[in-house]
Amino acid sequence: MSNASPSASPHIAVVILTWNGRALTLACLESLESARTPDTRIIVVDNGSSDGTADAVRERYGERVVVLENESNLGFSEGNNAGISFALEQGARFVLLLNNDTTVDANFLVELVRPMVDNPNVGITVPKIYYYTPSNRIWFAGGEVLLARGVARHIGIRERDVGQYDVARDTDYATGCALMTRAEVIERIGMLDGSYVAYFEDTDFSMRARCAGYRIRYVPAARVWHKISASTGGQLSRRKITLKFRSTWKFFLRYARPYHWLTIPFFFLADVIRILVLVLFGRIRDTGHDTAKPPDEQNQEKLR
Repeated sequence: MSNASPSASPHIAVVILTWNGRALTLACLESLESARTPDTRIIVVDNGSSDGTADAVRERYGERVVVLENESNLGFSEGNNAGISFALEQGARFVLLLNNDTTVDANFLVELVRPMVDNPNVGITVPKIYYYTPSNRIWFAGGEVLLARGVARHIGIRERDVGQYDVARDTDYATGCALMTRAEVIERIGMLDGSYVAYFEDTDFSMRARCAGYRIRYVPAARVWHKISASTGGQLSRRKITLKFRSTWKFFLRYARPYHWLTIPFFFLADVIRILVLVLFGRIRDTGHDTAKPPDEQNQEKLR
């Protein structure tokens, strides 16, 4: 299952999940070469790929990257959990979940781990994340959960970066695109909840950490670029809407208080109306595929 048996416990374990995303994964690993520290171990979890991703990673990186192979596509949560379990078994102090469709800044890991080293109450850190193109357009600068509105959303999404989110601060949730956590947080609250078929796994994990008394810190000095479309924000499909709707209900049924439900239905109704308008104007596809996207990008969506 693995191509290496680590001889020393890693300080930081980077878990990269992939499914038929060979080109994206290799590009992500290349960017990590300048960011990794001597006590960093990189773990690629292959979710049953058929495009030779696992062999390509082994061929290029050998024992510098651990490759775990799942027999089938376990989805985002369980796929990542396989990597998390391995990292904990090897004694990692910090675990980073990183999308394979990202590239990272050279100081990325050092900046993310710093707040947790400095403050034991900080349990999770998350970087500033940009769209890959244009590279100065923000995808994530922190997240907020609005229980009374039934909404969890990225701060700063699609804004051009002019320094407006350059101050580190606590945030409601970290995105699973690039989420670093202490091993002790996982040991206390558990791993990602596999009952979320897609979406809200990271928000749920963040909420459980906050309920356990940990702070989540947005760290703008750590920077990541995410290879998704800034112009569309990710094309909508009926499958994607259905999965998000189910996960949204699950999350807010779990965390919203009874008094929040006095207002949540109105905001959900407004969202349904918005979706109907998009259907009317042909903005929502009938299938979960977007033939305008390269295969690697389509496959990345299927992990979630």
